[in-house]
Amino acid sequence: MDNKQFFKQAKFGMFIHWGLYSLAGGEWKGQRTEFPAEWIMTYYKIPIKEYEQLATAFNPIYFDAEEWVKLAKEAGMQYIVFTSKHQEGFAMFKSEVDGYNVVDSTPFKRDVVQELAAACKKYGIKLGLYYSHELDFHEEHGGGVNYLDPWLNCDWANNWDFPNKKEKDYSICLEKKIKPQLKELLTKYGDILCIWCDDPCEITKDQSQQVYDFIKSYQPDCLVSSRVGNGLGDIISFDDNKVTDEDCKNGLYEACVTMNKSWGYKSYDNNWKSADEIIKIKNHLNERGVNLLLNVGPDGLGRIPAPTVEILKEIGRKTNK
Repeated sequence: MDNKQFFKQAKFGMFIHWGLYSLAGGEWKGQRTEFPAEWIMTYYKIPIKEYEQLATAFNPIYFDAEEWVKLAKEAGMQYIVFTSKHQEGFAMFKSEVDGYNVVDSTPFKRDVVQELAAACKKYGIKLGLYYSHELDFHEEHGGGVNYLDPWLNCDWANNWDFPNKKEKDYSICLEKKIKPQLKELLTKYGDILCIWCDDPCEITKDQSQQVYDFIKSYQPDCLVSSRVGNGLGDIISFDDNKVTDEDCKNGLYEACVTMNKSWGYKSYDNNWKSADEIIKIKNHLNERGVNLLLNVGPDGLGRIPAPTVEILKEIGRKTNK
């Protein structure tokens, strides 16, 4: 079964947002953001040198890849999509391209993607990798747009460390970091179900095509999310938390949904959807030909929050009878 056939019948997957932002948990210097916690760097315009200090404290001693994968399987999920690099620019894998990664910049010194890939292979779960292909707040040329986003209430660019937009050239970042790290992800960790690109702000049609073709050149069967931009991609990904009523049986479709209000770990967000609510959403989407990609946000110690675990186990009990 190729990846398109697999994805079409998969119906249910686990999205995992985990990075340095998980240590902050939505709080910074006595302030709590009311918005999704993974964007904390840009909410508070945290300088790179200051934000990098999170890496020196990142030591998630309770991280257990097999535990995460077994939980996904128990809930009835068939695939996982993990944030290999979010907009903060920090790689959750060993990168020879850039030392700002979980192996070289933290006391943890373990390759998270490698451990997840091994666990997924062991338990028969497909692994996809989220990779922020334009926005990278750690890079001068990391793309983005200088406007105040009304939903996230922050700028979609690092315009505090790098305020002069005219001096920015995303093509430099694309060649220097994005393509080389994508190559690493596609050549070091076995077969990848999908590369889940995100947030194509000002990326050109040619650049989106370059990213799409580059991924396919290493793994032709690897699917690419529509968020690669400019009408490209194999999987049509709806806007965050959009539960569509459309009939989507022709093609590959996916809705990504949070279990509370945030994607990354937020210590004070207890607005959990119940197992029954999630099952209802899943069934509604599946009946229309859409997969549900349900998000979990592990904390800075590597623990999936207890309410998340209980809800997922309940989903499994109720749907896997």
